[in-house]
Amino acid sequence: MSRLKKADRPYDIVLFGATGFVGELTARYLAAHAPEGLRWAVAGRDEEKLGRLRAGLPGGSDPGVLRADVSDPDSLRELAGRARVVATTVGPYVRYGDALAAACAESGTDYLDLTGEPEFVDLTYVRHDARARETGARLVHACGFDSVPHDLGVYFTVRQLPEGVPLTVDGFVSVDATFSGGTFASALGQFARGRQLRAAAVERRRHEPRLVGRRAVTPTGAPRFAGEVGAWALPLPTIDAQVVRRSAKALDRYGPDFRYRHYAAVRHLPVAVGGVAAVGALLAAAQVPPARRWLSGRLRPGEGPSAEKRARSWFSVRFVGEGGGRRVFTEVSGGDPGYDETAKMFAEAALCLALDALPPTSGQVTTAVAMGDALTERLRAAGIGFRVAATR
Repeated sequence: MSRLKKADRPYDIVLFGATGFVGELTARYLAAHAPEGLRWAVAGRDEEKLGRLRAGLPGGSDPGVLRADVSDPDSLRELAGRARVVATTVGPYVRYGDALAAACAESGTDYLDLTGEPEFVDLTYVRHDARARETGARLVHACGFDSVPHDLGVYFTVRQLPEGVPLTVDGFVSVDATFSGGTFASALGQFARGRQLRAAAVERRRHEPRLVGRRAVTPTGAPRFAGEVGAWALPLPTIDAQVVRRSAKALDRYGPDFRYRHYAAVRHLPVAVGGVAAVGALLAAAQVPPARRWLSGRLRPGEGPSAEKRARSWFSVRFVGEGGGRRVFTEVSGGDPGYDETAKMFAEAALCLALDALPPTSGQVTTAVAMGDALTERLRAAGIGFRVAATR
């Protein structure tokens, strides 16, 4: 399907799940920052809530209101057929995301989500990548704190290094924030679905073409004191490294032999040890249904902290890149990662797909592959820092 044919659709962007916590923040961001003439709508299963949301948006914004429900595939197909870009906050995605991804792939509609769930991303690739390539749809996952700062941060770092040589990048994540109920629910779900997660990864490898003539790897690093950032580095088993690897496999700019390692950066050793123990305890508890249900009730999807607490939150991801005799230190930084900055990244990614001149891509693609420079510049203009700290 040509982009010109899709321009005839009534909406440039539809935000699905707009009445949830991050969904409402995203709607408010779009209302405040969307250019004049943008045709957009909010969507969900409760039209009354959607109407109240629309009435309270800043700047007199008046988006359309569309009813759609994840339990009603026909409503999702109708939704996808009316939009050029659908951005969905409705998770956990492994439970609620497949039908909408399928509808977008079939309709040639660009799709964005906030998932940090590797199982869902792998299943979407197996089920819908081929059809999306046929229709021209771009399926872009992990468009919030998972994994925009990491994917675009590595992309930004690589562009500071020589071309055509082996490259290595290490990323070190520091955060002071409360993560969203949706992120917590997704993490619990993934911890409890180890067998299914591994099966989805194996199935993806059966379908995914091999990289020929180049190499891109993301090994799990060992815990260590990282003198380059002055902190203890703990391997982060999140989706971020997988997203970076897929960008590196797709883009020759990452060089003939690329390696990325992903860490949490912790200043004090007791905190690092406590963090490892806490993750281990959470992983163990997620295997026990009563414990998992109790934990799920502590922070529910759609809930979040006050604006005052979010205003005190921040994130920083520092990168150390090397190659061709050059060493570069870069940083991506911003405010509250789990809510405010995630909503900003998500909205700007939707605007980028809808409005910007981008490389011709289709199928399941990463933010770096689909939007690289354009989204980086959008986020910089929106207040998220991308900087070169030092070179050697």
